[in-house]
Amino acid sequence: MFDTIILLTGPAEHSVFTTLLRGYNPTLTVLPVFTEGDLAALEPEWLGRARLISFTTSVIVSASVLHQLGYGAYNFHPGPPQYPGQAPAHFALYERAREFGGTVHRMAERVDAGAIVDVETFAIAEGVSVSGLDEQAYTTLVQMFWRLAPILASQEEPLPTRAERWGVVRHSRRAYQEICDIPLTIAPDKLDHLIKVFGTDHFGIAPSIGLHGFRFRAVVSEAESAEASAGS
Repeated sequence: MFDTIILLTGPAEHSVFTTLLRGYNPTLTVLPVFTEGDLAALEPEWLGRARLISFTTSVIVSASVLHQLGYGAYNFHPGPPQYPGQAPAHFALYERAREFGGTVHRMAERVDAGAIVDVETFAIAEGVSVSGLDEQAYTTLVQMFWRLAPILASQEEPLPTRAERWGVVRHSRRAYQEICDIPLTIAPDKLDHLIKVFGTDHFGIAPSIGLHGFRFRAVVSEAESAEASAGS
């Protein structure tokens, strides 16, 4: 019998989301998990009675856990289906995308590959920074969570899916690193754009260039990035 939600998110979201979910199902048990170790420690009997919800976390849920869940797992991804994988806001701005948003999907063994439940998009504002775009995506996902909470908390059947499909290119940390490796022949306008998007040291990786046996890193603060973008 479905009576448990395993909530994989940050501490700030946990308390708010727990109150929301239990408002729709007062008998519901909500288990907080924050790390892969927390997931590994869950007993099979808990998993068999549970649905897992992952909200904007980088923690990977193992295939073993997914297979033991009795009522499925759903992820709130901070990006539209066109940008599966890591750092979607960075890649969207780098590619000068016109739209961004959030995606809710069933979790599968492969990251950001499960059937899509819901999508919400918005236009990308001119000159928005990476942090600004991330904040908009986060707000969008919170609104989506509020909308889906009654079903997630009470419905035993799997959530219905939509016809949307994930983008072909699944961005990774390696792809991020490759973009940040600046060629000596890069044009000034392309260098400026690259540093505006990737110069905030996300992943501990910054745009860098090799010259005469040395490696030079270009790092700007989020505040500087936002100011530069606003002035462009």
